Amino acid sequence: MDITGLSVDSIPTLAMGMAQIDTLSKVNTSLLDMSLDTMSAQGSEIAKMMELSVNPAVGGNFDMSV
Repeated sequence: MDITGLSVDSIPTLAMGMAQIDTLSKVNTSLLDMSLDTMSAQGSEIAKMMELSVNPAVGGNFDMSV
């Protein structure tokens, strides 16, 4: 990193910008973690629903009278 143009006045601004980037990174990581947990729960529920739906006798016959 080239710091030749860096002045003492710009150091607080740089530090604040780096802190904001760190905070945003932590927020994004947390949101991704929550999203992955939600997707995992939904996948488990879909698998459970598919297991319960495996009954070959259901829906095999259709009686209709007019």
